[in-house]
Amino acid sequence: MKQAANKIRRLKKELKIKKGIKALTMSQLDLVVHSTHEAGIKLGGIGAVLDGLLAQAAYSENVKRSILVGPINTSDDLDMSRLFAPRNHFHAQYLTWRGENDVAPELAHAFNQVERDYYVYIVYGKKKFGAYEHEILLIDPHNANPASVSETKYFFSEQFGIDSFRYQSDGEYNWYLAAAAPSFAALGALVNWSPGRAVLLAHEWLGLPMAFAAIHRQPGAYKTVFYAHEVATMRPIVESDRGHDTRFYNVLKRARQENLYVTDLFGDQWWNYRHAMLNAAGNFDAFLAVSDITMNELQFLSPQFAQRPIALVYNGVPAQTINLDQRWISKDHLAVYAQNLLGFRPTWIFSHVTRMVLSKALWRDIRVMEHLDNMLAARNESAVLFTLSSTIPAGRSSEEVWRWESEYGWPVNHRAGNGDLQGLEIEYYQAIQEFNARARASRIVLANQFGWSRDRSGGRMPAEMEYMDIRRGTDVEFGQSIYEPFGIAQLEPLTFGALCNLSSSCGCAYFIEKRGGLELNNIVLADYITLPYGWEYPNAYAMRNIGSHERDQIEAAESYRAAQKIIERLPRQGHDAWVLLENGRALAEKMSWKVVAEEQLLPALEKLF
Repeated sequence: MKQAANKIRRLKKELKIKKGIKALTMSQLDLVVHSTHEAGIKLGGIGAVLDGLLAQAAYSENVKRSILVGPINTSDDLDMSRLFAPRNHFHAQYLTWRGENDVAPELAHAFNQVERDYYVYIVYGKKKFGAYEHEILLIDPHNANPASVSETKYFFSEQFGIDSFRYQSDGEYNWYLAAAAPSFAALGALVNWSPGRAVLLAHEWLGLPMAFAAIHRQPGAYKTVFYAHEVATMRPIVESDRGHDTRFYNVLKRARQENLYVTDLFGDQWWNYRHAMLNAAGNFDAFLAVSDITMNELQFLSPQFAQRPIALVYNGVPAQTINLDQRWISKDHLAVYAQNLLGFRPTWIFSHVTRMVLSKALWRDIRVMEHLDNMLAARNESAVLFTLSSTIPAGRSSEEVWRWESEYGWPVNHRAGNGDLQGLEIEYYQAIQEFNARARASRIVLANQFGWSRDRSGGRMPAEMEYMDIRRGTDVEFGQSIYEPFGIAQLEPLTFGALCNLSSSCGCAYFIEKRGGLELNNIVLADYITLPYGWEYPNAYAMRNIGSHERDQIEAAESYRAAQKIIERLPRQGHDAWVLLENGRALAEKMSWKVVAEEQLLPALEKLF
């Protein structure tokens, strides 16, 4: 046994050495351009991807220069405050209207020429990503030259088949279209139109307009890559039908067997300018997808995509190391807060940190909680689920939250019409009220505020509470989405020893499976897609009839199974908690940004040359 163990250790060491040699011998890329709406400000998932990848040593060692390019609204005070906030680590070097100019005279002159030609503002500087610094190039196209916009519409139509006239009333479409030509012109000025071994990564459809401008203005200068963080055609199809993911992914799977595509089964999608953008990218040099489920969706777009190879470049998972004492301290902060709010100290803390959008399927949390409540009561245990989610990304003002807390007990109680509950929060809170009224051993609390600290969340939150407490201290993190290309947020507490309750519609489930994570107690996977035995449909067309009735039946059964797994796996002994912590950290390391950069992204880019 000892000899075998030594042999395994020796083989692992040799494998690491070989991987290291491969990374070192990879030919350096001269330039990688990231075309994205989150170039300057982190707004969501793409910002998290950029933060994760660009902070890796392997990335910076193999890419000589990286430039993030995207639009910015310089007249929006919130956007500008976020851009220059200390935590954003951005240092401006060129902003002519603010009198800042710390670049070479030749570059300043070239930037100024672009501004005058296109009637735009340029913001240029550098931003820290971990230990590394990369360039940021932002364009404000608010008053873009009408002649330039007309020219862009023309070549979009002639070269890429995008009918801008059809979408001209949409402000979002016009914003990114107007930014395309000046963004590429400013990029040309920055790299002196000589990029060398260069790659242009278009992150999602929002990064495509500038990539189209590059193909039009300087064909062949860049290897163009579409980086699919989702497939924008598919999201509204999943969300708009009551069958949601149960219907859509069964249709997709059968359609691929029957050689059918999205327009065959769901009709004309060209009303959606995002769909038009995606189809225009079909001749790019390469495609990346953040998960197997996203890759399948991309292949479902058209035969053109189905015939092209698509590289999997998963999102990374935060991998940090803490001990049990640190975990207990964070959990204690959460338990004290729960007691201050509800009058009892719960045995368990559950959480769901997410955006308040339909795709997050928050009703599934309640379905699991309904089963858990009975199971907890039978064990004389209790729980509180903190749902940290808001329809307003920036949240409410601290003054409003403190006043609402005093007036009617926010966040346990809410009101509509005063700036508190808005949009989907209203319906979700009604469901929470119904649950809390009948629950015996648990409660759900909606914290519809950005930030998780006393100054942002009211006087009943412990003064020592910080955002990371809800990640380090939670026992279960929910994330049972109906549409989730990957799902970083629901795995953030994994490295701290939490149970992570995911749906089979989350792209991260495939990465977890490949790393052996489904065998661990840390992952509770609820399968809302697989149809029960005996449910037969003759073809993909018939599967379109799957609706809320069928989904409700599957959700009822699967939410009970998820609750059973959770109640059995909650750590009631110190050793059990330690095992969850160790296994969670080890799994997160196997899925880290370091792994993604070294084993997936860089090899995919190397294949371009």
